[in-house]
Amino acid sequence: MCQHKPQCPTAEGPDREAAFTVAHHPEQGWSLLCNGVVLFEDTGELLPDGQIIAPHRPLGTEHITTAA
Repeated sequence: MCQHKPQCPTAEGPDREAAFTVAHHPEQGWSLLCNGVVLFEDTGELLPDGQIIAPHRPLGTEHITTAA
C-alpha cells in the first residue's frame, strides 16, 4: 500500500503509528494511516484485518514513581 521511500511501518509492526497520515478527520476523531491503520483520537486503533487495538494512553503524572 505504501509508496514512500523508505517504506512506512507495516500495520503488524509495533511502530505502526509512525506511518504517514493519508486522511485526517479530527471532527470525527480518526485518521487513516498509509499502512491501512485507522487511528482514533483516544489512541485506539483498527487494523486492516479488522483487529481492534484498545486505547493505550500514557499514564498521567500522578501514577509516575521516581526512585530515591
